[in-house]
Amino acid sequence: MTTTLLRGGRIHNPAEPAATCLAITDGVVSWIGPDTGVEQAGHIDETIDLDGLFVAPAFVDAHVHCTDAGLALIGLDLRGARSLTQALDLLRAHAASSDAGLIWGHGWDDAGWPERRPPSRSEIDAAVGGRPTYLSRIDVHSAVVSGAIGDRLDTARPGFSPDGPLTQDSHHEARGLARSLLSDADRTAAQRAFLTHAASRGMVEVHECAFSDPQALADLAGLLALDAPVAVRAYLGQAVTDPAEATALLARTGAHALGGDLSVDGALGSRTASLHAPYADHAGTGVRYLSDDQIADHLVACARAGIQPGFHAIGDDAVAAVAGGLRRAAEILGGTLPLAAVAPRIEHAEMISAADIDILSRCGAIASVQPLFDALWGGTDGVYVQRLGVDRAAPMNPFAAIAAAGVTLAFGSDAPVTAAEPWQAVRAAVNHRTPGSSVTPRAAFTAHTRGAHRAARRLDRGVLTVGSVADLAIWETGPLVRPEAAELAQRWSTDPRSRVPLLPDLAPHAPDPVCVATVAAGRVAFDTGLLVSSSLPR
Repeated sequence: MTTTLLRGGRIHNPAEPAATCLAITDGVVSWIGPDTGVEQAGHIDETIDLDGLFVAPAFVDAHVHCTDAGLALIGLDLRGARSLTQALDLLRAHAASSDAGLIWGHGWDDAGWPERRPPSRSEIDAAVGGRPTYLSRIDVHSAVVSGAIGDRLDTARPGFSPDGPLTQDSHHEARGLARSLLSDADRTAAQRAFLTHAASRGMVEVHECAFSDPQALADLAGLLALDAPVAVRAYLGQAVTDPAEATALLARTGAHALGGDLSVDGALGSRTASLHAPYADHAGTGVRYLSDDQIADHLVACARAGIQPGFHAIGDDAVAAVAGGLRRAAEILGGTLPLAAVAPRIEHAEMISAADIDILSRCGAIASVQPLFDALWGGTDGVYVQRLGVDRAAPMNPFAAIAAAGVTLAFGSDAPVTAAEPWQAVRAAVNHRTPGSSVTPRAAFTAHTRGAHRAARRLDRGVLTVGSVADLAIWETGPLVRPEAAELAQRWSTDPRSRVPLLPDLAPHAPDPVCVATVAAGRVAFDTGLLVSSSLPR
């Protein structure tokens, strides 16, 4: 038994907001208190001087795609391109500097480009010299490819285009072809790069949202076998119809649950999110991938198997379909308790009505949401307004209404769609671009820590209290501030006597805290040197 004392810091703890010390004994928080009470911690084997650093519960990213996110980190990242011309310049430079057999790029967003179109196949071929190239749109629901991939596609598949973006089944086929060209070493390097990045951002776990095609399953197996600094909880996007099928699927794949990107629809940017009414800039209403019966059957089968189910749903039709599936499943199961017991998840839920929120609340569902979506695409002139018009775009991502109804919020990045930067996500939720939709700093921080643990059906993680697992991150940050509260809670939550833990400044332009070290279940997952001499295991 070894006890390490972190002393002289600022500890985020609801029971002892003035605490400056925290002790870890064999991976568990064994004492929290002020410097003046250190003798109460018992025998101390070693002491680490924090020198005023901020210690807080570690983050969990509730929605990621590890391989793709890693490829964006070490490969071609087009998220910074502000025009078609700039995107092609970046592609050309990457092709010239890389000898990889496959060029994998991510992040173009033509909605904000002056040309208002992505690269054509001929433009891509000219830039890469005929090499196999796959370039996903920022939402990863469409892509453009080079001729080396495009010429191999089935032109009869839905979503095929000879020169424009590929969507629906054609995109899935192109993506599968591109993945087949990645070597095991390529995949492992990408996964390790992303998980190392996650640890350096104060994360102790990510929720991988995996697909069910052969390439994706091989990818998932490699990810789960990786000796990584942070934990991976795997959500497999495959629908089931009976409990035995659900149980066998988890046993065969190593996945922990059946949800994540089990897609009811696509994405707004690619015009594949399923809507009740047509897009403002397009005649269609998007794409529905799962029927009402498939949604209800999946929920019932998972509930009976004791397995957590979930769905990807963005458009109002898709979100309403999940809510309707929850209602039907509750009727079949004899009530909402069997559903609440498995904590169904809905990923994204961007266009959700008050009635749908109520159903999620009654069924114990989790809303796994991405605040940086609003930061990127919200406002009066963003992609939401382009695709939906002002009236339908205004109520997007209503975090305040979801939280007020008692639905657990769990924050994630959907990396590589948005950056896996937890403080930026928390800041985006606090500074929502639609008045009335933001949540308090306290609620936002909780959603990226304790809420994300609850999304994994864990109720005892995500806080720093005596007896809790030592999942923590140590930050260099400026003065801590008392979180502001919603108007109805103003008196109790801002009064110093309420003992609300302080947080870093989350104003729009305040700097992000910098991670100094991350400890995952008592083990050092990331360290800039603070813990180098400690006996905490690596």
